[in-house]
Amino acid sequence: MPPAARGSCRPPTPRPALDVATIVRTHGAAYRREHALSLDQRAVLRAIATCRTPVLGGHLDVCDTCGHTRPAYNSCRNRHCPKCQALPAARWIDARLARLLPTPYFHVVFTLPGALRGLVLHNRRRLFALLFAAASQTLLALGRDPRRLGATLGITAVLHTWTRELQFHPHVHCLVTGGGLAVARPRWVAARRRYLLPVRVLSRLFRGKFLAALARAHAHGDLDFPGALAPLADAGAFRALLDHLYRQEWVVYAKRPLGGPAQVVRYLGRYTHRVGLANHRLQALTPDAVRFATKDGGSITLPPREFLRRFLLHVLPRGFVKIRHFGLFAARQVPTALARAGRLLGGAPPPITPRPPSDWRTLLRRLTGVDLARCPRCAHGTMLRHPLPYGAPVYAPP
Repeated sequence: MPPAARGSCRPPTPRPALDVATIVRTHGAAYRREHALSLDQRAVLRAIATCRTPVLGGHLDVCDTCGHTRPAYNSCRNRHCPKCQALPAARWIDARLARLLPTPYFHVVFTLPGALRGLVLHNRRRLFALLFAAASQTLLALGRDPRRLGATLGITAVLHTWTRELQFHPHVHCLVTGGGLAVARPRWVAARRRYLLPVRVLSRLFRGKFLAALARAHAHGDLDFPGALAPLADAGAFRALLDHLYRQEWVVYAKRPLGGPAQVVRYLGRYTHRVGLANHRLQALTPDAVRFATKDGGSITLPPREFLRRFLLHVLPRGFVKIRHFGLFAARQVPTALARAGRLLGGAPPPITPRPPSDWRTLLRRLTGVDLARCPRCAHGTMLRHPLPYGAPVYAPP
């Protein structure tokens, strides 16, 4: 997408009147005293509470036209913070667009059944990794099947763990090329225009791969069974759970391609850096309740401590990679297979080296149309950066 003209850019959207940070600052201390939290969860609460406040330092923005002044405090940059995801998402989209193949893309979602959620909660790192592996292996195996496409697909997968009500619901969103590089000889094999692979076959193969890997993990003693999960440490009880899960139909959802590939990347870009709850969904906060929007115009009201409990369910293990690439998009394939696929599709090969980094304000303006340099008051002036004055009053955005 070409850089937006100055006149087409817009100033930043006003901050929501209520945000998760307000809830954390109001109720987080009591919640920490009453609950045993992991180090990662404590770090997330601390980061959200201090994000864009004087605690982290900052500078002063001053309009060169009307003189409007605003303090700009530093972000915590925690990946679970609702305020800190716009720039990482814009950078991710920019990098994906640089390696985009000129072909339709499909959006496929793999979901784990409810009976596994308790086990996943206490074995996040291992079972999230199994979820990625089972989903990607399912797509690659069916794509390479000569009765299907006989080709290697390109896959980008993103982990999500929540519902709109903030319940724990692990699933992966996959952006999948509508075709692939032939296994037998160097040619591009295109999928049907509105059909990639049969959903029922995807579901059953995904179920089999995940449960087979889960059984191996149990046999090797790699799983934890605390509290109410303790009976599952017994091989017989675990086998009964697996038998129950094998009899269920697992949910796999495949969406038809949306417009051109660039549009699809931006569509999935909304998923890559999303957290469990965006600030704009919050509707009301009282001493006893938090109300936030769900879907189809609905809302839910929770006690603040239940809200924090649900929010913290979605804190990922430290260092866990939640966006992964497989097949043609795997890192080892970029210099060879991905470049060959680009040539076969008649376009320029995707670049092997990443684009040079853009200034973050320029990048955000180019990809989103938001101009952080434009004055939000007069909409004409440029906000220039100045040091915060010594002894400036403590200020925290709402």
